[in-house]
Order: sequence, then structure tokens, then C-alpha cells
Amino acid sequence: MESAPLTEQKPKLWDNLLKALFIIGALLLFLFALDLMISSLQHLNKSVAETILQATSNPFTGLFIGLLITAMLQSSSTTTSIVVALVASGSITIENAIPIIMGANVGTTITSTIVSLGFINKKKEFRRAVAAGTYHDFFNILTVIILFPLEYYYGFLSRTSQWIGNYFFTPSTVVTSTKITHFWPDFGPLIEELLEFVPSGWLTLISFVLLFSSILLFRKMISNWMLVRSPDHFSRFFFKNYFKSFLLGTLITSAIRSSTITTSLVVPLVAKKVTTLRKAAPFILGANMGTTITAFIAVALNSNTSGGISIAIAHFLFNFIGVLIFFPIPALRRFPIELAEGLGRLTLRYRLVGLVYLLLNFFFIPFSLIYFNQDTIQTLEIVYVQRDSVETRYHRIISHINQRTQSGEWSTYDGREDSGEQPPLKIYPVSVRNTSLFIGNEMFLFNKPGYCWDGEGVEGKYNACIEKIESQVKLQNGLSFDSVYVCRLHYSDQFSRDSTTQLFYLSAPLKIIVKREVLNSHGQKLFAEEVVSLQSK
Repeated sequence: MESAPLTEQKPKLWDNLLKALFIIGALLLFLFALDLMISSLQHLNKSVAETILQATSNPFTGLFIGLLITAMLQSSSTTTSIVVALVASGSITIENAIPIIMGANVGTTITSTIVSLGFINKKKEFRRAVAAGTYHDFFNILTVIILFPLEYYYGFLSRTSQWIGNYFFTPSTVVTSTKITHFWPDFGPLIEELLEFVPSGWLTLISFVLLFSSILLFRKMISNWMLVRSPDHFSRFFFKNYFKSFLLGTLITSAIRSSTITTSLVVPLVAKKVTTLRKAAPFILGANMGTTITAFIAVALNSNTSGGISIAIAHFLFNFIGVLIFFPIPALRRFPIELAEGLGRLTLRYRLVGLVYLLLNFFFIPFSLIYFNQDTIQTLEIVYVQRDSVETRYHRIISHINQRTQSGEWSTYDGREDSGEQPPLKIYPVSVRNTSLFIGNEMFLFNKPGYCWDGEGVEGKYNACIEKIESQVKLQNGLSFDSVYVCRLHYSDQFSRDSTTQLFYLSAPLKIIVKREVLNSHGQKLFAEEVVSLQSK
């Protein structure tokens, strides 16, 4: 009589152990796929890198890319993991990545909306299903409406996330040739072998398939473990208390790594009156917070990259600020609920409203924003000649600057001509704020002659002053630039008597460096660099 329970307990224990091993295997597959994606992205040719940069230079395009990819894959976890890989590999800057993250948050809501439309033939349940399915939409859309302009005009999320990230990591210019630190010691040799024999484009595609598959596998196993058999018990346990509901939504979504499942699960429960939308709303908000764990898992793979941790923080901040706005204050908490319930009532009267809402929200409006903002990006190709006592060499900069936000990036390449296959050596985030020009971690000011400031660059600490403003500067090759600020940077080594001075000639209209000279302590020229070609693309 006593042996029967023991024989039943062993298979159950073995099944749980087997499931745990499968989950660990899925997590390792996720990390390997992400590692492979970051490494392969670093080896993509110049044309692919330029296409990515060009597409994401327009924030509205980036927003739509995130929305569309997530809507098609029905997984914001995959999209955010790819974005982390792109930032970590230096393929895009944090400023360009944040709109994609915002779009992914909106795109992931399409699943619950589609689930709600499945109740269209059940009149009594249809209104409640649409309200539950679109609440997640309205929450994320309202958060985008608030935060996207702040990021677009002021760089709110990108600056804040980098400021927080700099407490944990030393800020640095994004260098695409930096060797990746592999999460698992055995990943490195295998990935390096693959990079040697398999084209990087194919490896990127393979890594994407593995990444998506690992997330689906992980999600399926965790979901089966947490399968709910009693909706009434589910309602009593999960939706009785606002804060408990929020916390459980966060924890479950963190475990599953999918807000799609947790939010879609709420739709039939609300439709069948197991719970109300007002009680389920905190659970959905918690699910929105829980989905940010994927980005942090992704940066654990490449934690030496400050850009990776910054984009993970930005993803968290986007969702966290949205929760702070729409959760604590009852009046604001009701606002997205009333919008969702209003759409539910309207959809009940006119069944096509649901389809029109999907098309407007996920396709027509994003395409319209891209169309009306397609001319905001200025692209320049600048060729520099560098001369020192030993040799003469050339390098190119491709500049993508948003004319409205005055921000973008410079991609640097070796040589004078476009080789077509050469990946960028470095990508510098560039922005203009009032009279300040930021290039990577260096700052230049457009101010009156005699104005000075202190700073720290790659070569150490310096003192900078505006020496003069030239109405026109003519270069040796015949190019001329108007309104050029001459900035003198003095570097001094406190442990020696040696010091160097750099003269920067900055074009105020174009916001570029047109000429640079390096002088020793005796005033002798050690190095010179100037523009030899400038083309608008």
C-alpha cells in the first residue's frame, strides 16, 4: 500500500528534471544564437551596414521597423534581442535603436487584438474581448505618444539610459572591430570557425532562426508548466489585488519571456466574465514590465559593451515610465481602459471597425509618418587626407544627420574609394544641442572667441578654447567653407613635460570638422588632416 505513491512520484520527479534540463538547453541555445548574431553582424559588408544605418536614421522608420517585425513574428523578445545585437556589434547607435524598441512594444500587442477578433461571432463576449485585447495597445500607444517626442527632440531615453549605464560601464565610442566577449567559453572557437567558412550574411540568418526558435521553445515549455486548468481559481489568485496582480504579471512574463502569451491569456477570461478588464489591467501592465528581462539577459552575453546595457535600460525605462504614468493615479489608470472599452462598444455596432483599427494602427499611420518625414535625413560623404612625417593616407566618413533633431551618426571607413565590402571601422553618435556639438564622447562649442571649457577625450584631459571665427577657410585642394570656428585643445600629461595642442576647424553650417592639426610643445606640426571631397548623397 505504501509503495504505490513512491512509484508514481519517481516519474514525476524525473519529468520535472527533464523539463528543467530542456529549459536550460533552450536558454543556452538563446545565448549561443545571440552570440553568433553579434559576431556575424560585425562581419557584414559595407553595403549591408549602410542599409541598416540609412533605414534607422529616420526615427519614424525605426519605429515602424520595430512595429512591423514584431507584428509579423508576434514576439517582441526576438526584436529586442536583435536590437541589442545590432547595438552591441556597432551596426546602429543607441539613438537609432530606441524607436525600434518603442515600435516593438506596440507591435507585440497585435496578437491579443487578433485573439479578441476571434470572438466576433459571439455577440455578448465580443465587446469585452475587444476591450481586453486592445487595452495593451492603448497603453503602449499612449506611452509612445508621450515619450517618442521627448526622445525625438531631446534624446530623453537615450541620454537617461546612457547616464544610468555609465555608472556600471566606462563610456566609449562604439567600435565595430572590438572582439566579442563570449558568454560561454566553448562558444568562441566554434563561432570563429563558422565565421571563417560560412558567409556572415548566412550566419546572421541562421542566428536569427536559432534565436527565434529558442524563444518559442522556451516559451512553450514554461507555458506548459504553468498551464491553467481552473479559470475561476486563476481569477481569484491573479486578479484579486492590484499590486499582487501587477507583480504576478511581471514575474510570469519574466519567466516565459513573452508578454504575448500572458496578455492574450487575459482576453478570453475577460470575454467570459471570469474577471473584469479593470481588475486584469494591472496584470497586463506587469506583463509589459516583465518582457524587458529579455534585453537584460541578452546584454549579459556582451556586458563589456556599454551600448548594450544602455539599450536594455532604455527598454526598461520606456515600460517603467508608462507604468508610472498610468498605474498609480486612478484617473490616468482609467483612461486607457475607457479607450479600450469605447472601441469595444464601437466594434460591437460596426464589425469592420476592428479590422480598420488594425490596418490604421499597424500599417497606414506608420507608413504615413515615414512618408512625411522621408526628407529629414541629410547624408554626406566626406573624404579626409591625413599627413604626417611618414606617410599620407585617406579615410571616409558617411554622415547621417536628422535635420529636425540635429542628431545622427558618423561611420568611418579606411581609404578614399568605396570598396563596397568594407564594414565601418567605427560608428560615432553625433548630436547638436544648442551651441554644442557632440562627436562620440567629445564636445565642441560654437561660442564667442575666448570662451573656454575643460573636457576629457581618448588622449586624456584637455582644456579647450575658441581661438577665433574665420568668415571663410580655403583648403589646399580648393574647397572653401564659411563661418569656421577655430578651436584649440591643449592636452597635458601631468607625469611629463610633454604636451600637445590640437587645432580643430569646425564648420558651423555643416557641423563637421573641416581641418585638424596636431602641434607639439614647440609649435611644430606633427599631423594634419583636412577635407578633400564632400558630397551630398
